[in-house]
Amino acid sequence: MDLLEKYKAFIKKEKLFHQKDKLLLAVSGGLDSVVLCELCKQAGYDFVIAHCNFQLRDTDSDRDEAFVKALGKKYGVEVFVKKFDTNTIAKFEKKSVEETARDLRYEWFYEVLEVFIARNAERMTHTWLLTAHHADDNIETLLMNFFRGTGIKGLHGILPKQGRLIRPLLFARRGELEDFAKKNELDFVTDHTNAENEYTRNYFRNTIIPLVSERYPEVKENLLKNIQRFGEAEVLYLQAIEWHKKKLALQRGNEIHIPVLKLMKLDAMGSIVYEIIKPFGFTAHQTNEVIALLQSESGKYIRSASHRIIKNRNWLIVSPNQSTEAAHILIEAPVANLQFAIGDLQIKAIHIADCPLPATGSIAMLDASKISFPLLLRRWKAGDYFYPLGMNKKKKLSRFLIDQKLSLTQKEKVWVIESGKKIIWVVGMRIDDRYKLAANTKEILQFDFKNADV
Repeated sequence: MDLLEKYKAFIKKEKLFHQKDKLLLAVSGGLDSVVLCELCKQAGYDFVIAHCNFQLRDTDSDRDEAFVKALGKKYGVEVFVKKFDTNTIAKFEKKSVEETARDLRYEWFYEVLEVFIARNAERMTHTWLLTAHHADDNIETLLMNFFRGTGIKGLHGILPKQGRLIRPLLFARRGELEDFAKKNELDFVTDHTNAENEYTRNYFRNTIIPLVSERYPEVKENLLKNIQRFGEAEVLYLQAIEWHKKKLALQRGNEIHIPVLKLMKLDAMGSIVYEIIKPFGFTAHQTNEVIALLQSESGKYIRSASHRIIKNRNWLIVSPNQSTEAAHILIEAPVANLQFAIGDLQIKAIHIADCPLPATGSIAMLDASKISFPLLLRRWKAGDYFYPLGMNKKKKLSRFLIDQKLSLTQKEKVWVIESGKKIIWVVGMRIDDRYKLAANTKEILQFDFKNADV
């Protein structure tokens, strides 16, 4: 079977796209993308071309642009070109040139793709972005991901289809592409930087893989087989992860509650923890920090840009940062204004000499020396107890609320503040007697609650 037939068979096997679909080809002018253009032409697909000029190789960059424009004329298709000041952008964003070029490339490709989706909306066709990644690229990606520590997800290499991005040449080795180009007398440009090791991929291509091949001549074939095995292993892995998530990650409003004792019994705890916390912006490096929380005291936490994981008794609680919908909110220090589900809370530290007596129950004044941060602001729950002001014995909060003659609706709006696992204030109602002001009190924490319903 020649390359064209293999190409058609791979598209059909992987269900990549259909004959009537519109294709946007990412074309650099090199061997791989030129072969992709010719295969699409011979297979009768409707395509256009997009080319990025990163202005990184002086006159060679402009040469490549001119070549791709000429290629568009050869095939009679539209060509889109975008110039980037890549070095300047990389310095401004403090990223490597390699990473910057990749990000710029795909961002612009998808912009062009959106234009074509809008253009072809009435034709009832699908529009796809195609790149010319082939089997040897996949081998390099697998090795880079392995050394980068991406976990099992990175070991499946490059996927043939991700959303609207398709790589229809992943079945082909580079030698096959060279043979096809020679047979079809295809011209292409050569990037001399491919022989240099400045970029990570080139280093693996030119140095690492040849060195390993000296000891293991069949390394490339073996790695391609491993990519298939790792892909199948990932399917099983994800199935197992989803099973554990359903057992462990309990949805409570917009929070996730995870039982500590159940989690500690798992053999593959690290992997399961990471997969649970990853959607909330936590990194693989924070997995051990989360595991350390399992045996820490209540109130300890770690955070990502969007969420916090709080240890609260026998639970880990994944809660949004600064959200009025959160049911567990950490207070790390006195705050001028904290909004939560039932109102606003202000906390400030003041000296006893500057302290006026509170006029309403919405203001609580507590002995600051007996309180340690972080505080936990949360909804009350069954089993809570405290020492109501004026009493020297504890009382269940549920009984206290009955004595206050609160309706069921009113009870649902009751919140408490904890310090070191002890309730210090039933918000807007009663402080704990153990934290009241005393004759020797010098510093005060003042809590001022403004009910949103008032």
